[in-house]
Amino acid sequence: MLTVLLVIAVVSGALIVGALWALYGKLRGRVEGIVVAVAGGSLLLSLVLELVQPAIEKSSMTTAVLGVLAGAGIFAAVDYLIDEKWGSETGGGMLAAITLDGIPENLALGVALIGAGAPEVAALAGSIMLSNLPEAASGARAMRDDQGFSKAKILGIWALTAAVLSACALLGYMFLERLTDDLLAFISCLAAGAVTASLTTEVLPQAHRQAPHWAGFATAIGLVLALLLHSLGG
Repeated sequence: MLTVLLVIAVVSGALIVGALWALYGKLRGRVEGIVVAVAGGSLLLSLVLELVQPAIEKSSMTTAVLGVLAGAGIFAAVDYLIDEKWGSETGGGMLAAITLDGIPENLALGVALIGAGAPEVAALAGSIMLSNLPEAASGARAMRDDQGFSKAKILGIWALTAAVLSACALLGYMFLERLTDDLLAFISCLAAGAVTASLTTEVLPQAHRQAPHWAGFATAIGLVLALLLHSLGG
């Protein structure tokens, strides 16, 4: 249990570190874009290896397909509402988008930790952490520059977000284990579909905007890192 709590704390704590990075550090757009691309490539492969493939093995291809499509559809609908209400480039819109990404990501992390140790889900946890850093940094910067929030208020918002997402991961780990294999597989693929949709609409486009000549190669690096971490985890 201690290992689970440590993994969750590190992953969600990256949101606070990202906000601190934006408020007190120097944020270079190209570096941010490369980090986002690495995280995107890593996350894409980890979802397949840690969520979709185990779901197929425990349940069926039909369950996996339905879960992935449902998750992607839900994300697309909610993402549209976020853009209409807040605007995709505002601090509030970024916060909402990160929370929308984070809930399925952290539920997925909690599910993946069921019956597995940190090494087995290192790729998934690491890629979520890497994506949290620049996303939180971008949101915090927009809140400061565009909306005039104080540093204390911005840090409070991101600390609360980190706490909520940590709770999602913990709930996924503690309570979803009691579900049947079919339902657990569907939830895993639901999360995988939502995060896959977020990669194509939020994460990878941001990487290309900030590092247009390096995003593709950095995404491939992330994919290779996820593959290596998965192989090390057994």
